[in-house]
Amino acid sequence: MFEIFSNIVSIFLILLIGVYGNKKRIITEETQKGLIEILLNITLPLVSSFSFSFHGSIMNNIIKAFIYSFICFIIAIPLCHMLFKKVKSEGKRRVLQFSSVFSNCGFIGFPIVNMVFGSEGVIYASIFNLFFTIFLWTYGVILYSDSKEKNDIKRILLNPSMISVYIGLPILIFNINIPQIILYPTNMVGSMTTPISMIVIGSVLSKVDFRKMLKDGSIYYGALVKLALLPLTVLILGSILKDNTIVVKTLVLVQAMPAATTTTIFAEKFNIEKEYSAIIVLVTTLISLLTLPLWISYLV
Repeated sequence: MFEIFSNIVSIFLILLIGVYGNKKRIITEETQKGLIEILLNITLPLVSSFSFSFHGSIMNNIIKAFIYSFICFIIAIPLCHMLFKKVKSEGKRRVLQFSSVFSNCGFIGFPIVNMVFGSEGVIYASIFNLFFTIFLWTYGVILYSDSKEKNDIKRILLNPSMISVYIGLPILIFNINIPQIILYPTNMVGSMTTPISMIVIGSVLSKVDFRKMLKDGSIYYGALVKLALLPLTVLILGSILKDNTIVVKTLVLVQAMPAATTTTIFAEKFNIEKEYSAIIVLVTTLISLLTLPLWISYLV
C-alpha cells in the first residue's frame, strides 16, 4: 500500500509543478505544444520495454503473454466502444474510450508489478506495453484524429514510436543484450516521459473549472470501466482459458492501472476535450489508491 501511495503521490507532486508553471506563465501555450512534440517524437519512442533478459524456462509464459496481451486489446476496443456508445458528446466519448483502453502500465504499472510479482511479472508487463505502443499509434491516433486515408495510415506506421517497436521486437524475441552505453541514455530519456506528461497535464488542469467538471457523471462511469470492468474482463478471460498463471495475474494488474497520461497528451495534440481528458487522468489516478490494493489482495 505504501509503495502504491508513494508512486501516485509523486505523480501529483509533478502535476502541481505544471499547475505552478502555468499560473506563473512559465508554461505558455507555445511551451505546452513544444513539450508535447518532445513527448511524441523523442521521449515516448525511447521508453524501453525490451531492456531485460530471460531464461528459456519461462518461454511458454512469454508466448502466452504475447497472445493474451493482443487479446486484451482486441477485446477492450469493441467493449469500450459499446460501453460508451450512449455518451452524447463525441469528444468525451473518444476520450473515455481512449482512457479505458490505455492504462498507465509504465510509470505506475511497472514498479507495482515488480513489487507484487517480481522481475518475471515485469517481463510480461513489458510485453503488454509493446502492444500498448502498437495500438496507441494505430487505434489511438485513428480514434482521436479519424485518420483513415492511406497517407495518414502510412504516417502512423512510420512514426518514431512505431519504428522503436520494429527495432525492439527482434531484440525482445531473440533476447539480445543491449550494451549499457546505448541502454543507459535511452532509458534516461525515456524516463522523462511521465514527468513531462504530468507537467503538461498540470498545466491543462490549472485552467479547469473543477466544480463544473466534477459534476459530470461520465467521469465516474469511465473510472468504473477503467479500474473495475476491464481488469475483471481479463480475469474472466483467464477463467475461460482455465489459466491462473502469473501471466494472467500480471495482465489483470496492468489493466487495473489508472488512465494513461497519453490520454491528455493526445487530446492536447488533436485539440479534443483537453480539460475533460486531464480530469479523467486525475480522477482515475486518485480512485486507484483504493482499487489497486483490492486487486492486489485478490491476485496474491
